Amino acid sequence: MTPPFDLPFDLPDDPPEEPPAAVPEPTPRRRILTVSQLTAQVRGLLESRFMEVWVEGEISNSRVWNTGHMYFTLKDAGAQIKGVMFRSALRALRFAPQDGLRVVARGHLSVYDPKGEYQIICEHLEPEGLGALQLAFDQLKQRLSEEGLFDAARKRPLPVLPRKIGVVTSLDGAAIRDIVHVLRRRHPNAHIVIRPTRVQGDGAAREIAAALRAICKVPAVDVVIVGRGGGSIEDLWAFNEEIVARAIAHCPVPTISAVGHETDVTIADFVADLRAPTPSAAAEMVVAKKDEFVSRIDRLSHRVRSVMETRLHRNEARLRMLEAQPGLAGFRGRIALRARDVDEFTQDLHQVMRGRVATSGRAVESLRRTLETFDLRRRLLRVRARLGTADAALTTASATARHRADRRLRGSAARLEALSPLGVLARGYAVCWNADRTAVIRTADAVEVGQRVRVTLGQGELECAVTDRQDSETRP
Repeated sequence: MTPPFDLPFDLPDDPPEEPPAAVPEPTPRRRILTVSQLTAQVRGLLESRFMEVWVEGEISNSRVWNTGHMYFTLKDAGAQIKGVMFRSALRALRFAPQDGLRVVARGHLSVYDPKGEYQIICEHLEPEGLGALQLAFDQLKQRLSEEGLFDAARKRPLPVLPRKIGVVTSLDGAAIRDIVHVLRRRHPNAHIVIRPTRVQGDGAAREIAAALRAICKVPAVDVVIVGRGGGSIEDLWAFNEEIVARAIAHCPVPTISAVGHETDVTIADFVADLRAPTPSAAAEMVVAKKDEFVSRIDRLSHRVRSVMETRLHRNEARLRMLEAQPGLAGFRGRIALRARDVDEFTQDLHQVMRGRVATSGRAVESLRRTLETFDLRRRLLRVRARLGTADAALTTASATARHRADRRLRGSAARLEALSPLGVLARGYAVCWNADRTAVIRTADAVEVGQRVRVTLGQGELECAVTDRQDSETRP
């Protein structure tokens, strides 16, 4: 073994030491793991090492189960990995994941124990190269277009003279002030019904849809304006939700979408019957046909007035020309005489008609009195009275017959009671039978001393033994 420092020259080297004998190392003890234990350790390593990863790939074999969770495969040209996205995270997505879509997934790695597969549990998905909001917009637009909600055939025209106008918007924005200002200036007779609602933020889409359903239930609403002022795409996103689009489509009256500025386009604009670039323009559109209608009435009124004045002047000129004819001299006097004759004839006709009406009235009154004699109600009253009398007589006769039958029954019962053997026994008499009650003993000669007999009394029966007998000849 080499010393830790140099030795002097003059000292001889120490003889080499014998190497120590090798001590055999102990054989390591094997540690045997179950498949579940090994999988648990691998899962722990993956979850602790890859707590948050971003993975880019293409979605395939995606499927949403009835539990609301989505299971899919994320792949590229050289590999693939299983993925799962739970219901709560899936609901937060603005777009619908589908096969063939390249996305960037954020999540953590884990192991699915029953199959021993490692997978990524996604917490967020973003479409690659295209914003999530724009993708969700395009997907919903395509789906609703295929259902026919954008068809021009289902668009309804605005009413000419709306009397009651519904407005669905926020009370805090400038949109409601612009709409009310324009309507008050252009159509002051209109009745405005405002259903306030939130127009941005979480849950705003559901509130807008509920407000649309509520305002459509208001009686006599002719048209509905739904919208808000300008903002970013996130601020206007409530009007890109499917629930709002379907609420607009199911609205029973024409609907105007007035969302944002002229450059802003939402799903609500495609579904509504008419799109307005701004809320103020929506109010102008509502009353535009009213102005056209009023202008047309003014033009027609002017034309009618002109035509009537022209005809009147023409007829007056013709009348003056006719009056100047020699044969028509005194025409007005003759017309006055004829008018007098007409008045006299009219008065005579009135007298004749009044006389005929009076005669007809008397005839009708006579017929009415005659019909009253055949009135079914009176006949029914008489029949009812007869039935009442007959019912009373029948009741009396039945009571009399019942009393008579009762007296006869009681008399017969009394006579029967007098002739009954039981009555005789009740007066103290008795009936004597032989021992087996097969014959009545009428004389003393019919029994012997010591023989047993039975005696029936008015109440009960006796069994007796004959101790003495007296014949009829020996009885004193």
